[in-house]
Amino acid sequence: MAALRKGAVYLRFVRSSGSVLLSSRKPAVSKLGKWRNILYTGVASLAVGGGLCAVPFKQVEPLSHDSLIKRAASLATDSSSTFLSQTSLALIDAITEYAKAVHTLIALQKRYLDSLGKLTPAEEDSVWQVIIGQRAKVNDRQEDCKHFESTWFSAMKLCEAAAEAAYTSGAEHASVTARTNIQLAQAQVEEARKLSLDADKKLAETKVMEVQRMAQYAASLEENEEEEVPEAYLRED
Repeated sequence: MAALRKGAVYLRFVRSSGSVLLSSRKPAVSKLGKWRNILYTGVASLAVGGGLCAVPFKQVEPLSHDSLIKRAASLATDSSSTFLSQTSLALIDAITEYAKAVHTLIALQKRYLDSLGKLTPAEEDSVWQVIIGQRAKVNDRQEDCKHFESTWFSAMKLCEAAAEAAYTSGAEHASVTARTNIQLAQAQVEEARKLSLDADKKLAETKVMEVQRMAQYAASLEENEEEEVPEAYLRED
């Protein structure tokens, strides 16, 4: 701003000086041209020295509709891919936590089965309280999986639609990137699902073993009772 003000002052001074020179009594034509050359040269020098040098601006050509649509399609694929990435991470974490909870429940049930007949009623009740609490935790983790899985499916559909729109609009690179992200998310989620499927399979096997062990334990109790009955009759006799 200071340079602009200084330059403006210089210009006013030169213009006033020029007006005085040009308004003097009829100079010769050659002298008048000479004075004009001196005046213009001084003005140019003062303008540059005072900070009034012209700054070239490149005129930006307006973007076409196709270019704007491609940019918008690229932004759509970027945002939908981010949404898919976040939901995939949430779903994978939920599945992992569910598998951990199931394995913990399996371990508790196996320990209980191994200790059948060895626990006092108070200890057995305490163990069952822990097992029931773990089963509730498994159910909660399963609900988390259902919640994030629903959101993940929505993110997949959104990303697929964005990829298709990008391809239609001519943004092929954005479309390819979005489809690559879709394939990566599917592979990661499928790998996590293997953990939950394996945990569910082992839990089912543990339940079958629990039923068998409980039946064997009940049968052994009945046999013990039958063996003790004759001795009671003998004592009565």
